[in-house]
Amino acid sequence: MDSVADARINRASSPEMAPQALSPRASSEAVPVADGLIFGKKSVGSSPGKKDGCHLRQTRSGQVKMDSDEVSSGASLSRASSASLSFSFSFTGFTALPEDIVSDMRAFRDVENGTDLEAGKTRRRKMMAEPTYPIYLKFTDVRYKVLQKRITSSTEKDILQGITGSARPGELLALMGPSGSGKTSLISLLGGRITGNIVQGSITYNDEPYSKSLKGRIGFVTQDDVIFAHLTVRETLTYAALLRLPKTMTRQQKEERAMNVITELGLQRCQDTLIGGSFTRGVSGGERKRVCIGNEILVNPSLLFLDEPTSGLDSTTALRIVRVLTEIAESGKTVVTTIHQPSSRLFHSFDKLILLGKGSLLYFGRASKAMSYFSSIGFSPLIAMSPAEFIVDLANGCTDDVTIPAELEGKGQPRDSEWHKRSGNLSPEDVHKYLVEAYETRVAEKKKKKILTPLPISEDLKATVSSSRRRDWGANWWQQYTILFWRGLKERRHDYLSWMRITQVLTIAVILGLLWWQSNTRTLRDLEDQAGLLFFISVFWGFFPVFTAIFTFPQERVMLNKERAVDMYRLSAYFMARTTSDLPLDLFLPVIFLLIVYFMAGLRLSIPHFFLNMLVVFLTIIAAQGLGLAIGASIMNIKKATTLASVTVMTFMLAGGFFVKRVPAFISWLRFLSFNYHSYRLLLKVQYDHVPPSLDVPKLDNGVKEVAAMIAMVFAYRFLAYISLRRMEMAK
Repeated sequence: MDSVADARINRASSPEMAPQALSPRASSEAVPVADGLIFGKKSVGSSPGKKDGCHLRQTRSGQVKMDSDEVSSGASLSRASSASLSFSFSFTGFTALPEDIVSDMRAFRDVENGTDLEAGKTRRRKMMAEPTYPIYLKFTDVRYKVLQKRITSSTEKDILQGITGSARPGELLALMGPSGSGKTSLISLLGGRITGNIVQGSITYNDEPYSKSLKGRIGFVTQDDVIFAHLTVRETLTYAALLRLPKTMTRQQKEERAMNVITELGLQRCQDTLIGGSFTRGVSGGERKRVCIGNEILVNPSLLFLDEPTSGLDSTTALRIVRVLTEIAESGKTVVTTIHQPSSRLFHSFDKLILLGKGSLLYFGRASKAMSYFSSIGFSPLIAMSPAEFIVDLANGCTDDVTIPAELEGKGQPRDSEWHKRSGNLSPEDVHKYLVEAYETRVAEKKKKKILTPLPISEDLKATVSSSRRRDWGANWWQQYTILFWRGLKERRHDYLSWMRITQVLTIAVILGLLWWQSNTRTLRDLEDQAGLLFFISVFWGFFPVFTAIFTFPQERVMLNKERAVDMYRLSAYFMARTTSDLPLDLFLPVIFLLIVYFMAGLRLSIPHFFLNMLVVFLTIIAAQGLGLAIGASIMNIKKATTLASVTVMTFMLAGGFFVKRVPAFISWLRFLSFNYHSYRLLLKVQYDHVPPSLDVPKLDNGVKEVAAMIAMVFAYRFLAYISLRRMEMAK
């Protein structure tokens, strides 16, 4: 035998699948065993150790020969969850091995799980040990084009050009390539995140196309860390668990699952630390990335996608992240990740590798065989360099310190030219074309034929993937609203109650109190001065909430898209929680403001009149906030929304007749949509039982019409904001 290998379970399984008889075709191809696979007559196992000089772990399994043509990755065959042992024979309809073989496999597996002989220390328990629904990912001839629209014409730009590959439970597939090679586009297509533009080719999950029932079984970690900055690690994962985990679990069980994920990801030390962001100190970059991964593995996904999880991290932190991904794959999940240029240790952690260059496929196969493949087509490093550095240089068309295939020797530039002195002997276009042609002629057809071979799995498993099951929410509407309400309150209290905002309001209140110190209404001039204070109050608490609420939905758009993509909550529950959780924070500062201004300015000293003034200001704030929400939700661009809000509020003020007494009829109707107009009239009515004619405020009766108009605006503007959000979601 050639190597020593661990014997582990190669397949994860679902307890839902009932055992079936082994088909003749399946029996000739593969038989799952407790800790390995038998392909034909060859028993295959593996170790995380690699060939070519890398040592292998010692086990009691005996020596097993590895067949690279049948097994997509040696390391991947060691990937499985020990907790899935009792189900590993049922999900595909395979027949189990005799009990004596299984018992022998269990014996050395127990020893291996107890101690890592290579590291010489006790291992941490396997991640997410419960059974995992197996998903085999296949994609062939995937092409993706983007329509670039111009003023007079539109053109198509090729992003991906015929990409083929596969990944199965227990494997870690890495998508590599230089910037702009199409890695993010490919992983977004595989994860079901891209539906527009032009997509061709086949992407299947257990030989079935993508369906909505897969949403709950697919985890997707974006390149950017989309998490709230002012929540702690534990709060972030706990809220995600309460919203995403099934209703059958109690609140305590969901919280325990969140704590288990914190333990499994090594986040105990920072569990009570704020996540942090651009303006707030928090956890480190590696810890933040692990929190993002934890958000996805909470639901025990069968298929996990990660877009450049190591970007911006040092090599040691990046290695820790990849080790986490390796452990996730070992629990029986299919893991696909993009990575830019990993270190040597990271590169050897991958089972399969896809190398992209300018949207074309340059290599697909075992990561450990990549160097051998490029050597076979004439490219070998002349100096010591890491495999990742070598193949990414090739994908970029850089051939410095690399042997040149004989077919390309005559295509180089003259060696005495300036171009050669700068970049080498071959143009990047020649290298790219040669790599694409070499893969298509030598490997592509064989790989495609193997991928297109139907999987030996039961029809029940295929039907489960393709079934259009009803959307299963993790919590009912009221629970979603409550959770989102408290999450929003904790997240935004730092901004609303910041010292900058408090100082701003207090400063303006004190200035107003000093300017109108103990004002009175003995003369007409004094009366007009005091009415000016009331006008300023209505304008200030009309402007302030509008330009605060504008940022609400544009700033949370990425988070909303991310959480709604996995059916984390209903849009209506989010909208109601988002708008109501702001109210306690929005009403705190006006109370302080009025307590200062009201008594310093010597307004009408009466408890009923004070609270009526407070009520009018509250109505103004809520109505103004609704207008800001509607503008922000309809445009979703902060700069454009701010411009539109400025124009709208100024138009309302001008049309209200505050500055122009004779407003033209074609524009005067706008004052009925203005909260400033109604709030000013109400403040005058509260302050003066009979508004003096000198203030020129016509037709002010008992104020019921103004109150009704303000309440109508509170609901109308918010309804418009909700409709805008719903349209945005449907347009995706």
